[in-house]
Amino acid sequence: MTDAEEPVAAAGDAVAVGAWDVLLLVAFVGFIVYWFFLRPKKDPNAEVRDFQRKKRSTSSTTTDSSGTFIDRMIRKDFKVAIFYGSQTGTAEDFSARLMKDLRRMGLPCTMLDPEDHEMDELTRLKEIEDSLVLFVVATYGEGDPTDNARPMFDWLSETDADLSGTRFAVFSLGNKTYEHYNSMGRLVDKKLEQLGAERFFRRGEGDDDGNIEEDFVKWREDFLVHVRERFNITGEQAGQLREYELEVHDPPPAHVFQGEPTRLKTFERQRSPFNPKNPFLAPITIHKELHQPKSDRSCMHVELGIADSKLKYASGDHVAIQPRNNSEMVESIGQRLNVNLATVISLNASEDASPGKANPFPCPCSYRTALTHYIDISSRPRTNVLESLIEYCTTDEDKQVLRSVTAPGDVGRAEYNRFVVASGRNLLDVLEALPSLMPPLDLLLEMLPRLQVRYFSISSSPKMFPDSIHVTASTHHYTTPTGREGSGVATSWIESLRSRVGNNDARIPIYIRKSTLRLPLRPVIPVIMVGPGTGLAPFRAFVQERHLLKQDGKLVGETRLYFGCRNRDTDYIYEEELKSYADSGSLALRVAFSRDQGHKVYVSDLLLEDAEHIWSLISKDNAHFYVCGDAKRMAKDVNAMLHKIAMEQGEKTAEEAEAFIKSMKTRGRYIVDAWS
Repeated sequence: MTDAEEPVAAAGDAVAVGAWDVLLLVAFVGFIVYWFFLRPKKDPNAEVRDFQRKKRSTSSTTTDSSGTFIDRMIRKDFKVAIFYGSQTGTAEDFSARLMKDLRRMGLPCTMLDPEDHEMDELTRLKEIEDSLVLFVVATYGEGDPTDNARPMFDWLSETDADLSGTRFAVFSLGNKTYEHYNSMGRLVDKKLEQLGAERFFRRGEGDDDGNIEEDFVKWREDFLVHVRERFNITGEQAGQLREYELEVHDPPPAHVFQGEPTRLKTFERQRSPFNPKNPFLAPITIHKELHQPKSDRSCMHVELGIADSKLKYASGDHVAIQPRNNSEMVESIGQRLNVNLATVISLNASEDASPGKANPFPCPCSYRTALTHYIDISSRPRTNVLESLIEYCTTDEDKQVLRSVTAPGDVGRAEYNRFVVASGRNLLDVLEALPSLMPPLDLLLEMLPRLQVRYFSISSSPKMFPDSIHVTASTHHYTTPTGREGSGVATSWIESLRSRVGNNDARIPIYIRKSTLRLPLRPVIPVIMVGPGTGLAPFRAFVQERHLLKQDGKLVGETRLYFGCRNRDTDYIYEEELKSYADSGSLALRVAFSRDQGHKVYVSDLLLEDAEHIWSLISKDNAHFYVCGDAKRMAKDVNAMLHKIAMEQGEKTAEEAEAFIKSMKTRGRYIVDAWS
């Protein structure tokens, strides 16, 4: 080998060593990528699914998903299908009660969420002899269907299906303080008849502004009499009819639910997108009182951080908050029933039941978790719950109390109103009023409705606060006739977190719900906003957004706000902020202080004072008119005042004024976001 060749040989050796290094490095990196990113992870829900997997043929739509609902009805020999459209859980609860009634009579039936099924299958219901379909549907907001029933209403609005030979009945739920009272139930009833279906029984209507329980019970009693006659039923099953079976986990499984709405560990492993099934745990960054110290009431300003959530919202949207029940009430129920609330349990659909769900709430979980996160323990117990408790009283005196409040007819309804409604009794109150009553806690968990999310108008604009959501909420504390101190479930829980702001446990499960409350697309269009009290919340967001547009040099129409409160020096919320916007020229502010003078002054009175200007904005400048707040009185008064302004300033007849206002609503220029 020559001297000239030696460097070449050495270079070759170097290349060989470098290749091995690279190969080893690639192998090592590949292993790291596999181990941390590609390796199959253990599914924390697998163990739960093992608990739920039973050697049974269940009628639950969750565990028997083969074929359509008609196929399953034929296979299971079901005669009745019950569809529910529910936003707050009441329609779902009424549906479950009807299902139990019919099963007790010997009529096999199933309960169905319309969101999960193809409604075209209704045309096949006639294939089942002596079949019947029931619709228990609520009207939500300003005449809208509930979220889960929207696909069904879309289908009914568009279909020309032939439903001849199909028998149906409808019970609808609504609130008379709203303009479109029970409109969805009425639409279902009318449309089914138009499609050729036969009305099996008259439509029932429940009014949540009155006593919706009494409305339902009266209709249910008459409906069941009609069922007995038409189906020639002479007897029915006695005793308790359970939909779910209790399973106690001893020892408890490694993974249990801790309040998550659907899937395990979602509170520990937060991943977007965030929605009703996967809420975001938003930290409270600011929590302060808006009322002055001399006020005898309270209103909170709460800011929730969303910087790392990828949540997006628009001015006017709602934030949904998943609340928790009062911990003292939860512990008191456990002590009263002598139950260890740490016990981990599951409620599984029984073999011969058809509740539509494998579990009534996420299982397995502890009794404490179920009572804290999943079950409504604050509302007044309905008659079906009280009736199921009679057999668990050991004294005739206590049994007679429950028999009297659940008796059919006017006498029973009057007793229920006296003992439960007028007294403001919840579950714990009933247990304390009847010392011998000792029901199993799992029965109560099955019978009581689910704890529902609460919706709050977002009081901030994402243009000004992209990384936070502001909530403006009044806290309502009261004393019932029985002497119990009560308060709102969600607001009292949020209020209790004030001292823990900055701690990791001061977090609230939330998601965003879109609203119809929207600013005009063209900022030059004027807006008139009427929002007394916490009805100011969405309009605070509107004012912020239009102020920023004006600061950026955009042409912005008049932004006019009518706010109302009791006194200037007690409950004038966001006073300095509103005044600063008014001083800058971004806001025309009018405030009604109802109790600062001898006679009461409300926002509707200020509207009348400004009638000429308001009519000019509406009739000439196409202003948008918004109302937010109390539906029972304020929203009605404002609507009546707007009607009066149209008649007097617009020189219209009553009929013409009504048509004009209706046209504004149809075109999205008059929007109401009210609650009762």
